[in-house]
Amino acid sequence: MLLDLNRGSGHVYGAVLRDSGGDVTARINAHLDAALVERNRRQRPRDYLGGSRIGEPCTRRLAYELAHTPKDEGQEFDGPILRVFDAGHQFEALTIRWLRSAGFDLRDRGPDGEPFGFSAAGGRLRGHADGVIVGGPEIGIRWPALFEHKALGARSWNDLVKHGLRAAKPVYFAQVQLYMAYLDLDVALVTALNRDTLALHHEVVPFEPQEAQRLSDRAVDILIAVDAGELPPRIAAHRDFHLCRLCPYAQRCWEHDA
Repeated sequence: MLLDLNRGSGHVYGAVLRDSGGDVTARINAHLDAALVERNRRQRPRDYLGGSRIGEPCTRRLAYELAHTPKDEGQEFDGPILRVFDAGHQFEALTIRWLRSAGFDLRDRGPDGEPFGFSAAGGRLRGHADGVIVGGPEIGIRWPALFEHKALGARSWNDLVKHGLRAAKPVYFAQVQLYMAYLDLDVALVTALNRDTLALHHEVVPFEPQEAQRLSDRAVDILIAVDAGELPPRIAAHRDFHLCRLCPYAQRCWEHDA
């Protein structure tokens, strides 16, 4: 039996198609973003200072984070940025697969089946590494090496390629220094993926013991301040400083806690 597909304009299917229009994108994204925000809200907040954050320039901001201080109104992560975070995990898995297929023995789990990481100061300072490369092609690195992956937008990626990790991404530089210290590694391979082009940039970062010690001491100072209910100094003398303008605690810092 042949189908009669010559439905009139008043048919329900025609009405649905006409009604969908451009609104369907906004409607679907609203549901997706609401689900992501709710999932993020349900996650248990960290009860420790993360090694990935110790390079944050403002010690007061780190104290706020560690104390679970509420952010200023409207400063919580929204759906679009949470999508970026989710995509970063997928890009990391893809890059690891590429490296392994090229002969790099990249381990993202230790012998106990848990991610590589460290815990110090009674568990108040912790970090989890993306992996450790224990062997691979001859590229001028002595294995094993810490592996860290970052997925960046084109502008941020180009800045990293041009200026290097220390200058362009000091928070990431501090992260790998602290991780190398606690994981007893002498070198790190940082791989950055351009989210717009999928281009890859790799940088070898040697271990600097003095810098790692400075970061570790800084972590202890922040923990002591938070435990004592004290606020470390601000990074700037005026609230129009560029980092303060971007800080999710700016209103609290300059008005409530002045």
